[in-house]
Amino acid sequence: MKRHAVLITILFALIVSLVSVSIVFFEFYKLNREQYINHIFTKYSVITQIYREHQQRLSSEIMLEANLAVYDLDVVKDEAVSKKILSKGKILKREGFNSFNTSLMINAKGMYTKNTVSKLRATMLKFGHKIYFQIETPKGDILIKDNQLRPYSWVNILYAYATTFAIICLSFILVLRKLSPLIRLRTKIALYGRGNMDISFKTRNEDEIGLVSNEMEKARVRINNILESRTLFLRNLMHELKTPIAKGTIATQMLDSQKQRDRFSSIFKRLEALVTEFAMIEEVTSVDDKKEFSEYRLVDIIDGAIDMAMVERSRVSSEISGEVKMHANYRLYTTAIKNMIDNAMKYSTDGHIRIYINERKELCFENKGERLSHPLHYYIEPFTKDNPSKNSFGLGLYLVDSILKAHDQVLAYEYEDGVNRFIFA
Repeated sequence: MKRHAVLITILFALIVSLVSVSIVFFEFYKLNREQYINHIFTKYSVITQIYREHQQRLSSEIMLEANLAVYDLDVVKDEAVSKKILSKGKILKREGFNSFNTSLMINAKGMYTKNTVSKLRATMLKFGHKIYFQIETPKGDILIKDNQLRPYSWVNILYAYATTFAIICLSFILVLRKLSPLIRLRTKIALYGRGNMDISFKTRNEDEIGLVSNEMEKARVRINNILESRTLFLRNLMHELKTPIAKGTIATQMLDSQKQRDRFSSIFKRLEALVTEFAMIEEVTSVDDKKEFSEYRLVDIIDGAIDMAMVERSRVSSEISGEVKMHANYRLYTTAIKNMIDNAMKYSTDGHIRIYINERKELCFENKGERLSHPLHYYIEPFTKDNPSKNSFGLGLYLVDSILKAHDQVLAYEYEDGVNRFIFA
C-alpha cells in the first residue's frame, strides 16, 4: 500500500470530494424543493377567500368558476376523478387554520357585529404533472386544479450536480495523467538501481516532473562516466602493477644471496596477493546484475572454497547437507567462504573450523579463539586487523561483507563459551 500512497491519497480525495458535493447538492435539493412548495402553497389563501365568499353569498357555481378562472383555476367536478386524485395523489403540504368572519346583524336592540370563527384545512397535492388544492370547510369541501403551477422539477439541480461531478472527475483524471510520468520515472529508477545503466530518463515534458527526469538523466550520464573512468583506472592500474611484479619476481631469482631472494620473493608475493584482492574487490563492487548467478549446491561451493584455501580437509568440519542449494555467483561466494576459512586458520587456537546451517537456515562458521577486540563493523572496513604481524592485508572480512551484500546477505558475529561464530545472514 505504501508503494501507491500518492495514488491512494488522490483517489481518497476524489471520493471525499464527490461524496461532499453529493451531500451538498442533496441538501440543497431538499431545501430548494421545500421553499418551492412553501411558495406555491400560499395560493391556497386566494382560493379559500373565493370559496368562502361563494359560501357566504350563496352565489352560483358559474360565478365561483368564473372567479377561479381569473387565477387559471378549475373546479374538479367529477367525483370519481376527485376520489382518484385524493387517494393516489401525493400530498405536498397540508395546513389547518382558523378563518375569522365579521358580519353586521340586527336584533330587537339594534345592529351589532358578529364574529364567526371557522376551522378550515388546505391540502396541496401532486397528481400527474398538475397541482391540486383541496379546501375543507365545515360546510363542505372542494378540489381545484391549478393550470398554471407545475410540480417541483429537479432537472436543473441534477444538471448542475452532473456538471460539477463531471468537472471534478475530469480534474482528477488530468491530475492522474500528469502523475503518470512520475510512475514511469519510478520504474526507470528501479531498473537503473538494478543495474540497467543504459536506461534513459530524458523526456520532452517541461513541467516539474519533466525537469526532475531530465536532471536524473544528467546525473545518470555523470555517474556512468565516473564508473567507467573508475573501472578503467583500476584495471589499468592492476595491469601496470602486475608487469613490474612479474619482472621483480624473475629478477629476484638472479640474486646471489638466498636470504635476499627469500625476502624479495616474500615482498613480491604479498604485492601479487594484494593486487589479486584488489581485483576481487573491483569485481564485487562492479556487480550490477544477477546474470552470473545460478543455483548451486552449497556443499559444492564449500568444497571449492576448501580447495582455494589449500588447507587439509581434516581441519574443516562441514556439516552441510547435499540437498541445500542457493542462488549465487559461484566464484564470489566461494571466495567469501575461502576467506572465512583463512580467517579461522590464522586466528583459531586449534587451527580448526566448523561449518554448519543453524535453525534459522543461516550459514555459520565456528572456531575456537579469543573474542574480537572491536565490534564487527571495525573489521569489515578495509585495511583493519588486530595483529599487524599476521600475514594479512586486512581486506578479508571487508571482501566477505562486500560479496554478501551483492547476494543480499549480511555478515554477523557472535561469541559464546570461547567460540567465535560468524554468520552469513
